Amino acid sequence: MTEQQTPLHILRSVFGYQNFRLQQDAVIAALMRGKDAFVLMPTGGGKSLCYQIPALLLPGITVVVSPLIALMKDQVDALRLNGVGAAFINSTMSIEEQRDVVRAVHDGRCKLLYIAPERLFADGFMEWLAKQRVSLFAIDEAHCISSWGHDFRPEYLQLSVLKEEFPRIPIVALSATADEQTRADVLDKLCIPAAEQFVSSFNRPNLRYFIEAKRNSYARIKRILDARPHESGIIYTLSRASADKLAAQLCEDGYSAASYHAGQSPQERQLHQEQFLRDDVNIMCATIAFGMGIDKSNVRFVIHHDIPKNIESYYQETGRAGRDGVTSDVFLLYSAGDVMRMRSFCDIPGNPRQSAVLYEKLQKMVDFCEAHMCRRQWLLRYFGEDYTPPCNACDFCLSTHESYDATDSVRLVFAAVKELHERFGANAVIDLLRGSESVRLEHRNLPSYGVGKSTPASAWRKMIRELLATEFLEQKGSKYPVLALRDSAREVLYGDARVRLAVEAQPDADDQFVPSRVRKGVARVQQYDETLFEELRQTRRQLADAAGVPPFIVMSDATLIELAAAQPASKQELFHISGLGEVKIRRYGNDIIRCIQSFHEQHGVTRSEVSREERVTEAAPKRQIPRHHDTKSYTFELWRDGKNAEQIATLRQMTVSTIENHLATYVENGKIPLGKLVDAETIAYVRSTMRAMAFKPGMPLKTLYQAMESKVGYGQIRYILAADFPQTEQEQNRNG
Repeated sequence: MTEQQTPLHILRSVFGYQNFRLQQDAVIAALMRGKDAFVLMPTGGGKSLCYQIPALLLPGITVVVSPLIALMKDQVDALRLNGVGAAFINSTMSIEEQRDVVRAVHDGRCKLLYIAPERLFADGFMEWLAKQRVSLFAIDEAHCISSWGHDFRPEYLQLSVLKEEFPRIPIVALSATADEQTRADVLDKLCIPAAEQFVSSFNRPNLRYFIEAKRNSYARIKRILDARPHESGIIYTLSRASADKLAAQLCEDGYSAASYHAGQSPQERQLHQEQFLRDDVNIMCATIAFGMGIDKSNVRFVIHHDIPKNIESYYQETGRAGRDGVTSDVFLLYSAGDVMRMRSFCDIPGNPRQSAVLYEKLQKMVDFCEAHMCRRQWLLRYFGEDYTPPCNACDFCLSTHESYDATDSVRLVFAAVKELHERFGANAVIDLLRGSESVRLEHRNLPSYGVGKSTPASAWRKMIRELLATEFLEQKGSKYPVLALRDSAREVLYGDARVRLAVEAQPDADDQFVPSRVRKGVARVQQYDETLFEELRQTRRQLADAAGVPPFIVMSDATLIELAAAQPASKQELFHISGLGEVKIRRYGNDIIRCIQSFHEQHGVTRSEVSREERVTEAAPKRQIPRHHDTKSYTFELWRDGKNAEQIATLRQMTVSTIENHLATYVENGKIPLGKLVDAETIAYVRSTMRAMAFKPGMPLKTLYQAMESKVGYGQIRYILAADFPQTEQEQNRNG
């Protein structure tokens, strides 16, 4: 494989990104070896690059199975703007348009072909496909094939025959929301049990989570919108009527809004969707029919007017916000009445197993809303991932809390659950504690009967919710769940373990979670010129209109922010801006530079005399950095996420040499290959110099640095010494 054919070269030259994120490079390597793979990455984590880059390196075509027409169109438009041959076939196309795509495949002009699962198996398409040179199948939204998943689609079950018809062609299944049970089911249904699994973090560090009681919801929504007058956002509602009513109200009050739901005609839905994608409409009021395939990267907020049906849906729908990595907010307005309405959707006639799955998932959603703890910690724990709070980016962590020793009261709850033989729900336990007349006669002689009658039922209910969230209690069953003790609860009931519960200190219900208050806790992106950003946004809009595509496909907000911070003066400098590949720079580079130069002339701005590298470093978005128990491992996580030492140092507010020492530790223990940090030519030069000067462990780094006439930086030297002399690297750092 030549330098021009490497995945990293394609990433940089075609897509305009300098480094891989998460496990993208490992996935690509597996697919290039012909292996099947399952990829779990958060929304906005770059899943599509995992198959788009192999598609450009492998012969023939890559077939992408995608559930929604909107998703196909957006991805194909984005690929074409990057100079990639891509097409889709769906029911909206004429026969002649479909023939054009077939000819493009035959002529080798199409490298990625997007198609819906039902179309894949219709009208002899599989027979036609068998005659083509197919190199890879990519199954997007793969959780749809599993009955254990949150969005099961029967038409996805047909995909099980792909491995039968194309046994030698690798399959990559991709999802942002699949728990362990769902992942296993996907691999079984696709007949790829031995597929390599790549599971990345579910954490979306740029999202801020807020849940509050649903009171005066319209007024609350207006306050959120007023704090974001020019930003794009989605408001999810439970019903079609609610979506229409809310959009109409907002329009009457002067907001730019539209609605979207399955009850509208296809033409109306398409019109409203296009208006939203093209920034003609800022706010989309929608049911869950909207969003699964929406790739709009500059959605800055998502509001759930009603409770989602499960955590997976919530995670996926909130994932519409901040796909470009810029700080974004997600709100959920919660009420018990919405839960009761949602429960009515959980009964699937003739399918008790699926009904049980839906009831259990809804209960988890309720637990999340009612938990008195860090929202991010709860959410990540649901997906099997540890997180140490505070995140400083949720309503709980941004509020003032105190804790108290609740052991005595908690033991009363545990004793009541035990006396009821773990066969009754929360209401029965509360009734027993309060000595209610509704308690069965045979239960009135239990020791727990009436021991908590002086405490209001609401306080007991709140305590039980928190004990569920902190995993002392668990709920078993689906439609009518019962409370059961976990091992940790038994340690409290029978042992000396203590329990402390949190309580908010003097909450201000009137001002809770107001955007202005929230923004004090977590800074948004800093150090870029907002006026220039707006002018670049207008330029992007003009370019998008000329190309007939949504603005975010031309450039993301994250790219505009970086441009407004670095303010490049030449097309050559544009190559250092994330998200601008060679084709986009050829197409739009002159327009971008003219916009920046015009801004300088109009406002009398003189660029700093510092180097471009310093400007770009200073321009790096300042995002909230979660606390981490191990500073070196956190550096390692950021490096695996695609950041270099300079970027990590900026984010962590540390010196570059400190970060280089962290990374050297991971070179030393073999977790970072030396070749990932230092190119082969530099490694050979340093080692040659060491041999020539008879360099030995214990000699100062400065000696080696000076011997090479400062041609190689201290960081690269540290990495090489860590690889060559792993036992003495720390001593080298001290001497250096």
